[in-house]
Amino acid sequence: MVWLRLATSSVVLLAWARPALRGRSRADWLTVVAFGVTLGAMNWSIYQAFARIPLGLAVTFEFAGPLVLAVVMSRRARDLAWVGLAAVGVALLGLEKTELDLAGVAFALAAGGAWAAYILLSAQTGRRWAGLDGLAMASVVATVMLTPAAVPSGGSDLVDPQILLLGAAVGLLSSVVPYSAELMALRTIRPDVFSILMSLEPAAAALAGIVVLQEFLTPVQWVAVGAVMVASVGATRGTDTLGEPAPD
Repeated sequence: MVWLRLATSSVVLLAWARPALRGRSRADWLTVVAFGVTLGAMNWSIYQAFARIPLGLAVTFEFAGPLVLAVVMSRRARDLAWVGLAAVGVALLGLEKTELDLAGVAFALAAGGAWAAYILLSAQTGRRWAGLDGLAMASVVATVMLTPAAVPSGGSDLVDPQILLLGAAVGLLSSVVPYSAELMALRTIRPDVFSILMSLEPAAAALAGIVVLQEFLTPVQWVAVGAVMVASVGATRGTDTLGEPAPD
């Protein structure tokens, strides 16, 4: 599924962006390759975590990566306060009485580290590559990286029309749309602020659980959702934006 997700996003982004490859510097290529490797590692790790621990807990542990990045990059005491509030919210969301698979936790934390690297590399790629060119090429790198393992593992399932359709839908909705939006957002906001905004993901997962899985929140979990939302709003108030990069 991870491979289908990345392969679909590669095809769509290449067709949409039609990236210009001539005249690229060595630094441009190193950045986009590193971005692609990170993209592949992040997706593979979090799906390995999903296979072993509950989705909400996996996303909560994964958020440790962006949270640490926000702490490291914080410039003001006020920034650290918003990071702390987001951390409290995420911690509350993770308070579930369940036996945790240590491998699942390790994969989720690895995905968190890759997520932090993804944020930094997405910002660099957006500055070096115009439009969605860099994201398209990074998606190709990630797809190629996972192909040797995915194709033998998937086998005949990879030509099943139903699975292909599902993979295409997942690729479009969870890769093409969000990764494109994130790359464009990181052209105008700082990575540390973006990291705090990502604290909405565990809260969104909890809300999705209500709608899709009928997993209703406890009062404590509602407090957690409120905490991460307040932290996200507070982190962006009065924040200077970065300039839009000049096109190549």
